[in-house]
Amino acid sequence: MERRKFIITAAALSAGTATLGACATNNKEKKQLVHHVFFWLKNPSSIADRDKLVEGVKTLKGIETIRKLHVGVPASTEERDVVDTSWHVSELMFFDDEAGQEVYQDHPIHQLFIEKYSHLWSKVVVYDAAEV
Repeated sequence: MERRKFIITAAALSAGTATLGACATNNKEKKQLVHHVFFWLKNPSSIADRDKLVEGVKTLKGIETIRKLHVGVPASTEERDVVDTSWHVSELMFFDDEAGQEVYQDHPIHQLFIEKYSHLWSKVVVYDAAEV
């Protein structure tokens, strides 16, 4: 009887360990791709142009591969040598992977955004970062 109890316990322990291992594999955090874009307006003093561009950037959240979208303007934080506040509008997007970002690039909503709003900006800088 004692040997049978040990075999059952060992089998249960083994099954539990296998289940935990499978959960750990399935629950691994995805390494996202971050797409950060900075826009400089042609008319930097125009609040109307800034607001129109912000409105346009927010339309991009309709693209299914964007996991999170943050639209911003320069914060009024402490001025420091390392802080660049020369830009006017930014978009920060999170994608599951590079494939999701590629879908975004060719997506009709993104293409329409460029067509409708590109007349507002004089410069765009993009930073894409892969999570490590």
